[in-house]
Amino acid sequence: MALWAGRFKKEINEDVNAFNSSISFDARMYKHDIMGSKAHAKMLCKQGIIDENNLNEILTGLDEILADLESGELLFDPNAEDIHMFIESELTKKYPISGKKLHTARSRNDQVALDLRLYTRDEIKEIRQMLIDIIEVIMDQASKHTETIMCGYTHLQRAQPITFGHHLMAYAQMFYRDITRLDDCFDRMNVSPLGSGALATTTYPIDRYYVAQQLDMKDICHNSLDGVSDRDYAIELANDLALIMTHLSRFSEEMILWCSWEYKYIELDDAYATGSSIMPQKKNPDIAELVRGKTARVIGDNNALLTMMKGLPLAYNKDMQEDKEALFDAIDTVKLCLPVFTDMLRTMKVYPKKMREFAAKGFINATDCADYLVKHGKAFRDAYKTVGQLVAYCIDHDEVLETLSLDVYKSYDETFEESVYEAISLDTCVKNRLVDGGPSPEAVKKSIQLMKDQLEVLK
Repeated sequence: MALWAGRFKKEINEDVNAFNSSISFDARMYKHDIMGSKAHAKMLCKQGIIDENNLNEILTGLDEILADLESGELLFDPNAEDIHMFIESELTKKYPISGKKLHTARSRNDQVALDLRLYTRDEIKEIRQMLIDIIEVIMDQASKHTETIMCGYTHLQRAQPITFGHHLMAYAQMFYRDITRLDDCFDRMNVSPLGSGALATTTYPIDRYYVAQQLDMKDICHNSLDGVSDRDYAIELANDLALIMTHLSRFSEEMILWCSWEYKYIELDDAYATGSSIMPQKKNPDIAELVRGKTARVIGDNNALLTMMKGLPLAYNKDMQEDKEALFDAIDTVKLCLPVFTDMLRTMKVYPKKMREFAAKGFINATDCADYLVKHGKAFRDAYKTVGQLVAYCIDHDEVLETLSLDVYKSYDETFEESVYEAISLDTCVKNRLVDGGPSPEAVKKSIQLMKDQLEVLK
C-alpha cells in the first residue's frame, strides 16, 4: 500500500501506478536521499521533535539500507512510486515506529528538491574534472605544435597563417569557460530547500540552517514556494552541458575534416576509428561523428526542461517529475562523450608537413603583403587594393605571392623591394604576430602557461 493511501478508498490502478512511478530513473539518487534523510533526522533530534532512540534507529536503518543497496542484497522495488517512498518503506520495515517518524516536518516536495540538488552537485564535480582532463590533453598537444604552421580559416576559406597549437588552444579556452559556468551553477545550486515543506514550511520548530550545514550547503532557500518549485539550477546545468557538447561538436567537426583524405592534417588512432562493412580502405571517424550527433540530444534535453517549466504556476506540480530524465540524460551523455573524446585527441597523429603544404597555397599571407606596403608609408586601403590585384595576377598565371618576380611586384607598386619575400614568408607571418592571444610560437607558449596557472587555481 502506498504511504499516502489513507485518503483513498481504492488501490491505485496498475497502469496509473506505472505511469506515475519514477523509481525507474530516480533510483540513482538513493545515496543523496539517504544523506538528506540523515541530516533531517539529526535536526529533528536536536530540536527535540524525535528522541535519541528514534534517531539512532533511523541512522542505523538508513546505513543498513545503503549498504544493502550497494552490495546488491537489496534491490529497488519497481512497484515503488519513487526512491523516497522506497527508502522510507524499507526503513519502516526495519524500525516501524522510528521509521514512521522520519518524515515529520518534511514533504516529498522539499525532499526531492534537496535530493536533486545534492545529486547534480556531485555530477558537476565529476564533469568538471573531465573538463580539466581534456584541457590538459589539449595543452600537451598544443605544446608540441607551437611552430606547426597551418591555415586559419573563415567561412571555411583559407584566411591567414596560424599554428596548430594556437588552433587547439582556442578549444582550451572554450572548455575553461565551461568549467567557470559549472562553478557558477554549483554556487547557485548549493542551497538547501529542505524545510520548505509541501509549500508553506511547517509548524514544527525546525532548524533549516543546521540541515544546510550538515549537507555542506552554503545557505537555505529563503522562500518556501520557490524552494519546492525552483528548477533554475537544473535548467542552468542543462544549458551548461549543452554548451559543453556544442564545443565538443565543433571540435568533432574539425577533426572529421582534418582526418579526411582531402585534408589529412591528422590521423585517428585505430582504437578510435571504425571500418566499413564493404569498403576495405575506409577508416571512419565514427567517435567524432557520434559526439557531434549526441550534441543534439543534450540540446533537446535543455529545451525539454525549459518547455516543461515555462507554464507552471507555484508551487510544486507533477510535471516537474519530468525534470529528471532530461537532466540525467544530459549528464550521462556528457560523461560518456568527454572521456572518449579526450583519449581520441590524446592518441591522434598529426601531419605538420601536410598542414604546411596547405598553408603554402591560398594566399594566406596576402594581409602581410599589404602590411608590408603600409609599413613603407602606404595607406592600408591602397595597399589592400594593390595586393588584391597581385592575387588576381597570381591566379591567372598559376603562381603564388612567394614565386612572383620582383619586377611583377614593382609593376604594381614601386615600393616593393627584395625584403618583401622575407615579410611574406609563412614563418615570418606567424612569428611576428607576437600580440597576446596571437598565433606566434611565443604567444602560444604564453597562452599555454596562463591556462596552466588558471587550472591550478581551479583545482
